[in-house]
Amino acid sequence: MAGTLNKVMLIGHTGDDVKMHYFEGGNSIGRFPLATNEEYVNKATNERVSNTEWHNVVVRNKAAEICEKYLKKGDKVYIEGRIKTRKWQDDKGMDRYSTEIHCSEFTFLTPKGESDQSSSAPATQPNQQKPASQPTKETKVEEEDDLPF
Repeated sequence: MAGTLNKVMLIGHTGDDVKMHYFEGGNSIGRFPLATNEEYVNKATNERVSNTEWHNVVVRNKAAEICEKYLKKGDKVYIEGRIKTRKWQDDKGMDRYSTEIHCSEFTFLTPKGESDQSSSAPATQPNQQKPASQPTKETKVEEEDDLPF
């Protein structure tokens, strides 16, 4: 394979409301934590084990404003994007690293009325100019093939 691929798809629950930062020129960035859970039964002890992984999600401009308006702590959301690691120095001059998911597409999965507020999240993607009026789940339809598998 000649190329490479940096693509992430996550379904999880937001750990906090979207925190917005605005810049000169009208650009903005939104950040929020996303929790994904893994549950399994330990075969040796027969105990149920639950692991939570936290992801730092970054969304930009109009998409960030839509997320800020509709996403609340605890909402379920599908995120698609790419992994990016930033390097920065703390106040002591030590190099620090932060791994983020730079969101390119998203779909709100919490049904209308189940969010903390009465106005909840319609399904949307950052390419849309305005939010949809009804929540829907994003589905991809594949054409039928004559393949036996």
